[in-house]
Amino acid sequence: MIARALPLGLALAFDLGLGELPATGHPVVVTGWVIGRLAGRPTGRNGRDLARGTLAVALPTAGVWALGRLVERRGRGVMGLAVAAWLLKSSFALRGLLDAGTRVAQAVGNDDLDEARRELPWLVSRPVDDLDRAHVCSAAIESLAENLADSYVAPLVAYAVGGLPAAMAYRAINTADAMLGYRGDLEYLGKAAARLDDLVNLVPARLTAAGLALAAPAAGLSGRCAARTAIGDAGRTSSPNAGWPMAAAAGALGIWLEKPDTYRIGEGPAPDVADIAAARRLVIAAAALATAAYIVWEVSR
Repeated sequence: MIARALPLGLALAFDLGLGELPATGHPVVVTGWVIGRLAGRPTGRNGRDLARGTLAVALPTAGVWALGRLVERRGRGVMGLAVAAWLLKSSFALRGLLDAGTRVAQAVGNDDLDEARRELPWLVSRPVDDLDRAHVCSAAIESLAENLADSYVAPLVAYAVGGLPAAMAYRAINTADAMLGYRGDLEYLGKAAARLDDLVNLVPARLTAAGLALAAPAAGLSGRCAARTAIGDAGRTSSPNAGWPMAAAAGALGIWLEKPDTYRIGEGPAPDVADIAAARRLVIAAAALATAAYIVWEVSR
């Protein structure tokens, strides 16, 4: 237990105390650079793009897995612990997620929608220029819930199952999907990354929804509605995974969440700034619950 728990505890301290690591030398930034170099630009030749995209996710994933394995096996003493914690911290971004949500909420609370829209790209990749107040709030809440899975629960699950190599490999796959996993010109270049990302998030997304439902009472919200909405509305998104935590959050908050012309989940009034703050409390409670579950997992092994 101690061998796994100490790096995680130190990584959480780094994350919550310091926030994001500097971009220079950041393992995820380096991994993203390698992915970009291997993928290159789409050629329009589907087979060629598929092959290059597959290599662009497979080789960096194998590389960071090997690095994590080397650190776990060869790292010794305080320096080995620090390196392991630094690498593990790079696989999640809990404080960065919470801070981004706070900045959007503050801008909306100040009735500065232009500033809120400028902050949203830290959270979402959709076009934001035409979003009204309710849809700005919706986008922020959706991302807080969905990225709880991507930014913390999934790497934590990977770490619990396979240690540092698995957590780093997860982040490499997720990074490749974020860079390449889109329709249009990138479709074949990003197909392997998108399918792998769907696969590795299959369990964490559902665990995140369960965690949000279980943690909802601690945030003063409805766990029963969270569970019911997750089960009923998760399938309304095109992603097999994203709908689960988003629907759980919508149910817990008793509001609708909507990406215009794409999906609408949940029932109730339109989301507003107070709901972003409540979603942030919910994410904190669910992250704490996930961490406690990890500790129980390690103790019981």
